Amino acid sequence: MRGLLRPAAGLGFVLAMTAGGTACSSGEGEGSGAGSSAEPSLSASATDAGDGDGSGGGGGGGGDGTEYAPYVIATTPSLVDGAGAPQSYNLAFVLSDGKGCTPMWDGVVAIDDAAIPTRISMLTRSGADVRVSFGGADGEELAAVCDSAEELARAYGAALDAAGADKADFDIEGDDLGDAGSVERRNEAIALLQRERADLEVSYTLPVMPSGLEEDGLDLLASAEEQGVEVHTVNLMTMNYGESFDGDMGDYAIEAAGAAHGQLMEVFGRTEAEVWGGMALTSMIGVNDVKGETFTVEDAGQVRAFAEEKGIGWVSMWAAHRDRACGEGQTTECSGVEQGEGAFGEAFGG
Repeated sequence: MRGLLRPAAGLGFVLAMTAGGTACSSGEGEGSGAGSSAEPSLSASATDAGDGDGSGGGGGGGGDGTEYAPYVIATTPSLVDGAGAPQSYNLAFVLSDGKGCTPMWDGVVAIDDAAIPTRISMLTRSGADVRVSFGGADGEELAAVCDSAEELARAYGAALDAAGADKADFDIEGDDLGDAGSVERRNEAIALLQRERADLEVSYTLPVMPSGLEEDGLDLLASAEEQGVEVHTVNLMTMNYGESFDGDMGDYAIEAAGAAHGQLMEVFGRTEAEVWGGMALTSMIGVNDVKGETFTVEDAGQVRAFAEEKGIGWVSMWAAHRDRACGEGQTTECSGVEQGEGAFGEAFGG
């Protein structure tokens, strides 16, 4: 995500919670069970899911409906992680250690740190699954520093194995989005990884404007197609439009989704319903770091209703740990708006 507001607590908090036997989420144990079946791939190389071209709901391309899949900090629990009973969680973020092609959680915690499986077990005990998210706004993205696609694929694979995950999210933004060399290397590595792991589901998380995806994002997806990547989902970061966009953030998210939908139909050559089903929407809740952007609980409900109507694959937010009102003098680890604890999760979870 852009403009990350990370929690201050570190991995020590994970260990303390584990030792004390405290649950990491208030809503876990009340989830819907196992996550829904995989959405059909957007990529034209995949088997067609059907011939329908409607935009109506029901999971777009034949899934079990719109999932809720918030971003969570992989190394740090929050008591509101489980609000809204997520079907899956995006574990943020795997980055380079800053010295080379070594994957680490947030660039600082070893990928095989013993506390991580406990953290994941807490998240998944309700039946949810996890998706490992690579990249983000801060730190050094692996594709920018690994020397070859083969080395990069090994780094990605090590992170997936450490999390026991068969879903990978690639959050590409900022300078990395326009770096043609790392874009090609990343897509080649992902294609290699998918050939080794037939069940690997890949999503690309990309910035978007109300007018749709910008040229760099479309070029990245075209490169993925050329490299033979099977793209399951394109996740739109419906946020950070710029200070001139000071209107209703729920409306902007819907406008961006509609514009991107048409673009993705052209890129992937899929039906209307399949493209809706292969799309995800991620909002930055509350007060953003861009002046004038405030995404409310009501906006979250509006986006959820739209996603269900269109059959969008999943909705998400940055981030679960911020899903609470700020205390006196607090400016981080909270939303900055008046809300009940976990209210955004409940709205996005439907």
